[in-house]
Amino acid sequence: MKDLFNKIYKDKGPLGKWADQAEGYFVFPKLEGDISNRMKFQGKEVITWSVNDYLGLANHPEVRKVDAEAGTKYGSAYPMGARMMSGHTHLHEQLEKELAEFVNKEAAYLLNFGYQGMVSTIDALVGKNDVIVYDVDAHACIIDGVRLHMGKRFTYKHNDVESIEKNLKRAEKIAEQTGGGILLISEGVFGMRGEQGKLKEIVELKKKYNFRLFVDDAHGFGTLGKTGAGAGEEQGVQDDIDVYFATFAKSMASTGAFIAADQEVIDYLKYNLRSQMFAKSLQMQLVEGALKRLDMLRTMPELKEKLWVNVNALQNGLKDRGFDIGTTQSCVTPVYLKGSIPEAMALVKDLRENHGVFCSIVVYPVIPKGLILLRMIPTASHTLTDVEETLDAFGSIRERLENGTYKKMSAAVAASMGE
Repeated sequence: MKDLFNKIYKDKGPLGKWADQAEGYFVFPKLEGDISNRMKFQGKEVITWSVNDYLGLANHPEVRKVDAEAGTKYGSAYPMGARMMSGHTHLHEQLEKELAEFVNKEAAYLLNFGYQGMVSTIDALVGKNDVIVYDVDAHACIIDGVRLHMGKRFTYKHNDVESIEKNLKRAEKIAEQTGGGILLISEGVFGMRGEQGKLKEIVELKKKYNFRLFVDDAHGFGTLGKTGAGAGEEQGVQDDIDVYFATFAKSMASTGAFIAADQEVIDYLKYNLRSQMFAKSLQMQLVEGALKRLDMLRTMPELKEKLWVNVNALQNGLKDRGFDIGTTQSCVTPVYLKGSIPEAMALVKDLRENHGVFCSIVVYPVIPKGLILLRMIPTASHTLTDVEETLDAFGSIRERLENGTYKKMSAAVAASMGE
């Protein structure tokens, strides 16, 4: 018999094997100071493109005031217990009512965390006789939720309508045999590529196939649509989304999430979502803070307008300079470059140390080998000066990547990161 930990000692995984060189700098970095367009990294000021504070609410004085007052009034413990037992309040109900109205659904239900809530919602919606059809590029929380499913599941090619239909046909055959139903899961905005899910095309398939649509709109909520209600509103199909999910961790700059659907569906989920039934209620400080943030989303359209000024300036500037930003249709701004993981480390070190630009680096296994993805998140807090300085920096790093400078530097960078 083997020691359970043998696999841990021998294989740290595709990312973990770089821990000695990367930890504390490329992964688990420490950004310090107020959440804003410019923060401190290892004592130096950097333009920060890695924080999902889309509307700039994290450090907004009105938000900070409400958060502080709620903390003083309630502390961090109230209410104690799970919602079903002792953790239910009228403010939880008020927030749910206002969220439902904002995304044009009959009802909503609060979730303590987005990741946990997504996993639990999938688990509650499907049984062993049901079939799940989902995008191959779905977020990890969707994949982990699907892993709990004891029935059949099929992945379709990313945003490929032909593949979606092919897998719906497969799902229908299984569901006819088992007597179950079909749940199709898409994201409103895919967080790495920035592409919107093809919700309009998926909804059109409802005319031919009997399925329910569940949309994870973490990156669309607050940023897309006329009112900010998300990708469904942007594409004109919000009413056809059967279960809508969004998190407070991005546009709302807080902690928590919610699901919204018809009243009967929400009533069912309230009594069957294990992650909420057996977990402490969302604390009151977060609830009051979310009410304030939601009010600002509704009444301050200038926040979203400023966000999109910066998004368009950054994305158009990158394209004008010949950078590949894929087919993003959202604020998420990916920059695709060719290179190895050591080259990516050297490139990012150059950006941070010599140009004062901090953005997230994504490499294999999240994306194919030989590619480097620099993922940038413009926010309403950024300025056009931030954009111009960043574009100049990107021009410099591309030249160095193409002429082999980073390939030569990569061994030295890896060694220095181990110090």
